[in-house]
Amino acid sequence: MRSSYPFLRDAIELADENITQQGGGPFGAVIVKDGTVIARAVNTVTTGNDPTAHAEVNAIRAACRALDTFDLSGCTIYCSCEPCPMCLAAVYWARIDKIFYAGTRVDAQDAGFDDSFIYEELERPLSERKIPIIQQLGDEGAKPLQRWKSTENKIHY
Repeated sequence: MRSSYPFLRDAIELADENITQQGGGPFGAVIVKDGTVIARAVNTVTTGNDPTAHAEVNAIRAACRALDTFDLSGCTIYCSCEPCPMCLAAVYWARIDKIFYAGTRVDAQDAGFDDSFIYEELERPLSERKIPIIQQLGDEGAKPLQRWKSTENKIHY
């Protein structure tokens, strides 16, 4: 098995460079397939005014464009820090095979990036969450999903 260190060090260097360049946050990510770097990205939350523009999400978007697919099976992501819940979900949706990371969520929390409240919120019932989550028009909302089930020419994902 090939060492993950060079790719992980690349992600760490990206994170460090992003601090120097005031690029949006101390996070970097690299996506690799068959030993080849497919995408490299940094956090651009503040420079792009996009709270979803974490390094992992940016790398996933770039890798999907590079490979012309939404399915990154066969890829590995190397992250300068343990992915937050949003990024972890994006990795699962992208079907990435493996995650390597350097810093931990505790390291991120110590630096002012605390996502523990999200993990805690996910454990709470919907009615007890800080942001109200209210379901309405359930029958109407289910109709497009029911229609999707019977659509024959759909692309499954």
